[in-house]
Amino acid sequence: MSTSAPPAAVPAAAGEEVATAPASSEATAAPSTRKHRNPSLYANVPAAEIIDSLPLETRLMVRRRQYGGFWQAEFLLKGMAAAGTCFEPEASDIFLASLPKSGTTWLKALAFATLNRATHSPSDGQHPLNHRNSHDCVGFVEFMIIQQQQQHDDASARGLYEALPSSPRLFSTHLPYSQLPHAITEEGSRCRIVYICRDPKDVLISYWNFYKKVAATAAATAGGDGDGQDSAGVTKFEEAFELFCEGRFPGGPHWLHALEYWHASQRRPDQVLFLRYEDMLGDPVGNLKKLAAFMGCTFSEEDEEDGVVDQIVELCSLENLKSKDVNKNGSTRLGIKSESFFRKGQVGDWKNYMTMDMAARLDKIVEEATRGSGLTFGDSSLLGRG
Repeated sequence: MSTSAPPAAVPAAAGEEVATAPASSEATAAPSTRKHRNPSLYANVPAAEIIDSLPLETRLMVRRRQYGGFWQAEFLLKGMAAAGTCFEPEASDIFLASLPKSGTTWLKALAFATLNRATHSPSDGQHPLNHRNSHDCVGFVEFMIIQQQQQHDDASARGLYEALPSSPRLFSTHLPYSQLPHAITEEGSRCRIVYICRDPKDVLISYWNFYKKVAATAAATAGGDGDGQDSAGVTKFEEAFELFCEGRFPGGPHWLHALEYWHASQRRPDQVLFLRYEDMLGDPVGNLKKLAAFMGCTFSEEDEEDGVVDQIVELCSLENLKSKDVNKNGSTRLGIKSESFFRKGQVGDWKNYMTMDMAARLDKIVEEATRGSGLTFGDSSLLGRG
């Protein structure tokens, strides 16, 4: 097997060691610039002291604040504020961006397996993805810092990112493009961003089912009846649909979140790769090759002859990941049951929940918001698979 792929940062589970190659001598010798940051590069990060004064939405269990046109989870905004002051990106960093229930778990698995194929063969039964959830293999940059602060102190939180292996470091984020630290998105930045989007109608259905699982678990843990109702009383899909159309779901409006990354991919195609969930389902091999090339670890002829591409596609398939004990039992570092992240993964499942009038209304909202941009969602050739 070719060893052309550079290993990415692999955060280890408690008591576990995961092999990563040391940074190159060139990278080691390069002087650090982390202590000479330009504060202006972080100007779009919210000040921690203003977060509690922002407009509040409490339905759907997660407390959200409206900031910069998006309804962000309150704890996420606090993570943004912390990351903006503590995080110093490196030129080789890769960020996997998405909204919840848009293919995040799948993209993390694919990117992790591809970047680390030299260290962890995808055919190896001991591959990290066989015994760790992909969210534990690729951490959310904004969640990592807030969790570290809660568990330790600000000083250790600031050292968290610098302790990660480099060349390249692999992170994920649910932040909109406009709210990423400027040090990642500024002109001249060499950081790479991979964005995955999904038909908003299917995102809504997937999130609704995810929310019901999490809410039921929370209610049962708190001694309730576990019926999926939260303190704000969202128990009907119709109410969730209205919230989604208003753009009040976590991270919403979803179509504007995707639109920002779409525009960025048009302006900076070498730095921002825009993927569609439906296209990836239709041609997983072709899109995996595109992903690998963008991340700087193109599959060699030897890789292809050895079946490495197909092995990664199989390793990261929904069916395979769902079958692993780690994804059927226990919880991720996010504190969410691992099995909650896996459902159908189908295209067009919205037809089992929405009336045609509801679908037409949501389609119209999305079309009006994205008109003239060239951005489209979904792939009609795959809708029959739902």
